[in-house]
Amino acid sequence: MTKDIEAVRSFVRRWRNRGYEKGETQTFWLNFLRDVLDIDKPENFIKFEMPVKLQHTNFIDAYFPDTKVIVEQKSIDKDLTSAHEQAQKYITGLPLSMHPKFIIVCNFAEFYIYDMETLAPPQKILLEDLTKNFQAFEFLIDKEKNKIRIELELSLQAGEIVGRLYDLLRAQYRDPDSVETLQSLNKLCVRLVFCLYAESAGIFGKRKIFRDYLKGARNIRRDLLDLFDVLNTPIDERDPYIDDELKKFPYVNGGLFADNNIEIPNFTPEIKKLLFDEASDTFNWSGISPTIFGAVFESTLNLETRRFGGMHYTGIENIHKVIDPLFLDDLREEFNAVKNSARNKKKNLLTLQNKLAALKFFDPACGSGNFLTESFISLRRLENDILKELFGSQIQIGELVNPVKVSIENFFGIEINDFACAVAQTALWIAELQMLYETQEIIHSNLDMLPLTSYPNIVEGNALRLDWKDIAPPDLNFIISNPPFVGKTFQTAAQRSDVMALNKNLKALDYVACWYYKASEFIQGTKIRCAFVSTNSITQGEQVAPLWKVLKVHIDFAYRTFKWQSESLHMAAVHCVVVGFSAAPNDKPKIIFDGDKKIIATHINGYLLDAPDIFVEKRTKPLCDVPPMTKGNYSTDGGHFFFNANEYEEFIKKEPAAKKFIRIVLGGDEFINGKIRYCLWLVDATPNELRKMPLVMERIKKVRDFRLKSPKAQTRADAETPTLFQEIRQPTTDYILIPFTSSERRKYIPMGFISSDIIANAGVQTIPDATIYHFGILISSVHMAWMRAVCGRLEMRYRYSASIVYNNFIWCNPTDAQKKLIETTAQNILDVLKKYSDSTLADLYDELTMPKDLRDAHKKNDKAVMAAYGFDDKMTEAEIVTELFKKYSTFNQIGGGC
Repeated sequence: MTKDIEAVRSFVRRWRNRGYEKGETQTFWLNFLRDVLDIDKPENFIKFEMPVKLQHTNFIDAYFPDTKVIVEQKSIDKDLTSAHEQAQKYITGLPLSMHPKFIIVCNFAEFYIYDMETLAPPQKILLEDLTKNFQAFEFLIDKEKNKIRIELELSLQAGEIVGRLYDLLRAQYRDPDSVETLQSLNKLCVRLVFCLYAESAGIFGKRKIFRDYLKGARNIRRDLLDLFDVLNTPIDERDPYIDDELKKFPYVNGGLFADNNIEIPNFTPEIKKLLFDEASDTFNWSGISPTIFGAVFESTLNLETRRFGGMHYTGIENIHKVIDPLFLDDLREEFNAVKNSARNKKKNLLTLQNKLAALKFFDPACGSGNFLTESFISLRRLENDILKELFGSQIQIGELVNPVKVSIENFFGIEINDFACAVAQTALWIAELQMLYETQEIIHSNLDMLPLTSYPNIVEGNALRLDWKDIAPPDLNFIISNPPFVGKTFQTAAQRSDVMALNKNLKALDYVACWYYKASEFIQGTKIRCAFVSTNSITQGEQVAPLWKVLKVHIDFAYRTFKWQSESLHMAAVHCVVVGFSAAPNDKPKIIFDGDKKIIATHINGYLLDAPDIFVEKRTKPLCDVPPMTKGNYSTDGGHFFFNANEYEEFIKKEPAAKKFIRIVLGGDEFINGKIRYCLWLVDATPNELRKMPLVMERIKKVRDFRLKSPKAQTRADAETPTLFQEIRQPTTDYILIPFTSSERRKYIPMGFISSDIIANAGVQTIPDATIYHFGILISSVHMAWMRAVCGRLEMRYRYSASIVYNNFIWCNPTDAQKKLIETTAQNILDVLKKYSDSTLADLYDELTMPKDLRDAHKKNDKAVMAAYGFDDKMTEAEIVTELFKKYSTFNQIGGGC
């Protein structure tokens, strides 16, 4: 909270006897956060005019997302009772995850604070009394998130400074692109950053000592080398005749300054100005987050990552999705139990501290060390909480030279990039120094910050080729990692070689699967627990069976798919899962995190479902006696067979004879979004007819030329039949069309009956000879639950496949009456859809705009299908999936059942 009470008084004076809701609400609350709660960037904490859907769209005056607080603002002297009622109405339009913990109603002169958990009468605070009561508003700000936010902003600013410094220095080298230059430049930047941090944090003793030394340098290049040498030399071993300015610097050690075989370029006036004025004079390096800055630093100075936007980092919140359920939640719980127990408190606290100090961590794809660094910081903060209890109580702990026991020596990693290795080690050192400062404030005593201790724990190498036993200690406790996100089709030749050398059965999987496999083998016969971040593909569709069948582990916890907002500022978020697993028996509750939901599971399978270990593998034919599903027609034509609506009209004006050979064509986009597209369908065209259509012949020639240029032998061979689509599977009867890809926001994948005259293009699948009964089952919530559980994903969008979803689906055995009812409810869905011919399927199946009668028709169909399966219509989707998996398991064991 604010340390400047005068700022609060100034706020009160500014807003006394004034306040207009429409024009001054935003200014008032931004001022309040800045002046009263001491928030540097208040716009990051509050949202204004947030829409909420009631009968019409309304707008909440202000909302605090982090702490879930609604503000309803009124003009000066307005009654606040009705304002509270108005705010309560908004709650019904908010998702459960956004329901407020507090409601504040305010008229500029007074605040009413309603606690939504206790439902007690409001706490009333007058503007005039704010200087005495401003602490009452602490709940508005999540202080830990505020600290993280500030650290993030500082770290990104630091990355920007380093990036500019890097570019300016690189331009001064004689050969800026050589390997030797880049190695020297990276080493120089690491050292400069450490020196800037050390002087900012006071580690070098005198404030701005590094800046003052460089400003007084006669030759910066030479004087920097002298400084690096001094920082690497114990004080009693130094040349007794060195300059007085150098004598002031402490011995750093740690290996950071050990090698002086480094090329340093000339420092231009622009470089000096940036280094002295911005990097040193006005920037607080001690406030950066080593977790974030390590990654930002590494990617800023990495030419390859900079080409793709630079500034890569993993958000701390996402790191905690890995480390909290893996170990930190349990340790916190244990600490709270000891803290709240009076019996043997000193002994138990010291025992817990020793336990923390003994834990060992390993990251086999550590990058710039952010997972290791954040794990270290989290353990040290917990250790500091233990020390607060010891030093802040009447417990006599005796003389302690250094009460800190948790050390970076217990953190191990492998990284293939040499520079990232150096950054990881530096980030751990900075984290160690920062936490020592926090400890000093607790014990009210100074601790030795230097010299650093060098641990050879971050190893440069290929984690898939190295033996992890050579790096990780035998008493390892946890493996944490964020292995490379590389899809199976995007692997380099070297990466494919890694996969084949490890296990050729992994060749059809994403690269990250190799880390799961190697970890699974490594932890056999141990109590080691692991948690990895992965692309969600390894828990969906065709990748599940080949991976999770071979892993000799069980899943302890999992985060289902979420956006991993951690990469470059210019790259799309990756859709990820977190999987915690181990080989040793684990009787702790299994937990599935799904958005805001926390599900206690009996068993978590490879699909991250609370269900048995059942693997849905590719099948070429349906398990049950239903019509087969086929892909649409593949043209491989370079676009020369196709027309949009305008192109079609122009074409048939010039080539009217072609009209009989042009058909409407549907891909997934056209079907869902109501787009009109046409194609040349020349299956029945005779050579004589073709020769009479010169514009058609011109397009045929272009198709032939396009195929001849293909790198694929089959496509080149198909250039001999340029009048035809390359792969023709067009149904001869009406068919059900199902798009390959559909939005995850839809409860139902749009599908429908299509005339055989309409061409099914790539991007859709067809079921010829399907009946209205088949449609009713496929459009039901039962089939959709199965689809969501086992389908592949494109980002988050559903990827419906015949081989995984349709062919493995277990159909029900309805009675004649049940089948007739399903046919009736399915037809009702089609009848309702016809009523909305002016709307696209995207409109009709949008959860916000879906018409009531269509939703009701689906509910009746869902109920009919559930009854045919013997399911209670109140079952959740998770329960439906569990039952379907049981049926699937039974079918595979004994056969039959459809």
